[in-house]
Amino acid sequence: MIRYLLKVFVCTIFVKFCFPQSEGLLLLSNRDLYQNNFTALISNDYQIFHQWDHPSSVHSTSYLLDDSTLITPLVIDNPIMQIPNHAGGRFQKLNWDNEVIWDFTFFDTLYTPHHDIEPLPNGNILVICWEVKSAQEAINLGRQNITNEIWPTMIVELQPPDGNIVWEWHLWDHTIQDFDPSLENFGVISDHPELLDINLNGPVSAENGDWLHVNAIDYNEELDQILFSSRHMNEIYIIDHSTTSEEASSHSGGNSGKGGDFLFRWGNPMNYHRGDTNDIRIVAPHAANWVGNNYPGGGNILIFNNNPQTSNSGISSEVIEIQPPLDFDNNYLISESESYGPETPIWSYGADSSFFSGWQSDVIRLRNGNTLITVAQQRYIFEIDINDNIVWQCHTGGNLNFAGYPLRSAKIEFEWLHNNKNNIPDENNFKLFQNYPNPFNPVTTIRFDLQKDEFVNITIYDLLGNVVNNLLSTNLSAGYKSVHWKATNNQGQPVSAGVYFYSIKAGEFRQTKKMILLK
Repeated sequence: MIRYLLKVFVCTIFVKFCFPQSEGLLLLSNRDLYQNNFTALISNDYQIFHQWDHPSSVHSTSYLLDDSTLITPLVIDNPIMQIPNHAGGRFQKLNWDNEVIWDFTFFDTLYTPHHDIEPLPNGNILVICWEVKSAQEAINLGRQNITNEIWPTMIVELQPPDGNIVWEWHLWDHTIQDFDPSLENFGVISDHPELLDINLNGPVSAENGDWLHVNAIDYNEELDQILFSSRHMNEIYIIDHSTTSEEASSHSGGNSGKGGDFLFRWGNPMNYHRGDTNDIRIVAPHAANWVGNNYPGGGNILIFNNNPQTSNSGISSEVIEIQPPLDFDNNYLISESESYGPETPIWSYGADSSFFSGWQSDVIRLRNGNTLITVAQQRYIFEIDINDNIVWQCHTGGNLNFAGYPLRSAKIEFEWLHNNKNNIPDENNFKLFQNYPNPFNPVTTIRFDLQKDEFVNITIYDLLGNVVNNLLSTNLSAGYKSVHWKATNNQGQPVSAGVYFYSIKAGEFRQTKKMILLK
């Protein structure tokens, strides 16, 4: 995967984590339908490090890429499909200076983006959509007892700057039913775990045709596969992205040879008639994502299990890590009569009443090996180490709703800041932080704290000690400060890739740190 980011949902705050909590920054997007729509980088002690402003509400969560650009999905003002507060369809990419790189819309009478997106290594984005199917179309495919339209899942790959479709996958092409033998998708459901039973229940009504309620999407570059989670089906799914769009609509082609059929599914084998209620392992899951190459050809998967059936302590949630049964040829193993493994996670945390969220929420493995967990309903974010010890946490105000609060005010309201209303560092000395991102290309940010007013010099040197850029030389007032370096020399010319040093002089304070420029 190309990103090191966390999709975390905190009520109407949407959060991603960029680096380990012990040394990094938190990316939060405030979702306010009326004003104060922004994404901000927050330091480990909850100071605003950087902020981007948006013309409308952030639909789900923003993505900060390695080059310091931000991709943001936005709510549209007048959606054709009337889905209050949930209809996406506008996508922007911003640079570090809040300048728009591209801005396009993607929605129609027959589809509307919703929930998550996924930036791809090629610069495109994967987008989850609801696709409208009429009751008659559903009946023609074997759906029983339906009188209203239904919205199956559609995943598209959009190419900026115009948002053209370059790849698409439709769940509607991968259904099965055992009701009408005259239809092409008729079959024995237990014989076809690669297909979805079109008669599986979902809260489809006259007001809302949302069938699967897919809420998260992730991409594995090594496998060229897509992972997504379904709240309504209590399952996660993996499909092949190496297919053409034509192959994705069929049952053959791609690296897997299976076209757009499911390569793997997990959580509720009742959906393909290979289990009972005792075999349901996840309920209303969110945030399924790969966590790394822990075994040949792939990686384990983390899931926020909102309401596990395994809990013996009443209402609770848990996070789990599973190791899918992937062989050395990248095939997901399943017998002719059993359900997809594993039977049990290789790691879990929670299910003991320590935290609970009935909706949203997230979990991700950080670069330092710790795990960051966001509990949306309780507005609680915490980090645990490999021994399950809490090493950092943030309570964001109990039942107080974040929406409508400007971030600077909300941070005080939620006591995210230390008790220093003058916005001056508490320490009795100056501090220089590691630049972010690092390595970087082409822009990085250098942050420093001034305990008192001072004349400040920040200089960039190469490995030989030659001055590359006199980045800053001015009087500054006390407070939390930052400056950007765009990898240029004093003449404004781009410098070559390599190791550089940045040095600060502020009164008697001197400090130097190393950074790496990639090209």
